[in-house]
Amino acid sequence: MIIDTHCHFDMMPNPEAYISAKEKAGDIVIGMTHLPSHFQIGQPHLRGYKRIRLALGMHPLLAAGNRGELSLFKQLVDQTTYIGEIGLDFSREGKGTESEQKQVLREILTVLKGKNKIISVHSRRAEKELLTHLKEFDIKNVIFHWYSGSVELIPEILARGYYFSINEAMCRSNNGRAIIEKIPRERVLTETDAPYNERNQIKEVLSCIKISEEEVCKNFRTLLNRVIKS
Repeated sequence: MIIDTHCHFDMMPNPEAYISAKEKAGDIVIGMTHLPSHFQIGQPHLRGYKRIRLALGMHPLLAAGNRGELSLFKQLVDQTTYIGEIGLDFSREGKGTESEQKQVLREILTVLKGKNKIISVHSRRAEKELLTHLKEFDIKNVIFHWYSGSVELIPEILARGYYFSINEAMCRSNNGRAIIEKIPRERVLTETDAPYNERNQIKEVLSCIKISEEEVCKNFRTLLNRVIKS
């Protein structure tokens, strides 16, 4: 069983065909959304699927221009176990909106505080600041998606009980491989980040890390059980 904890199937040319094929194959796919309105539109289309889930998201690069959707986020948050993607992006693309991103993130974390969710976070060039916010609000069950930050920060992330989702692109870069080496096997999850990541074959990730589908499934069940039992 392949587990894709971070995918944007709603942005694919034919989302229904994609998720139908994944369901038929027995894979588990967690679809991220960029805005609460996207979640609201997509959620009804997933009725009847057993292995495909949709996460409620508010992408940091869209946060500044869509603050009006925060109220919708609050309305929808209890309709799903999965949140994503949310976070911070201080890369060139996010330059100039850092303050707005942080304000939106803090409002989102206020909503999530004390709730039992699985949360996929975007942290590009803002890893340490994002971790500081997550710690302040005591947010649990976090997955750092496509982490590209400092390896020195990884132990602090692990100390919080957080996970990392790894894709094929990470396996093919020197920085990505250095990061992967620092992540214990029991904290490894897999992702595609399709369609934005062209290298999105999870079986190649498993081969790269030399980890089995069963081990990743066990890790995912451990995380999911935290939420179910809480």
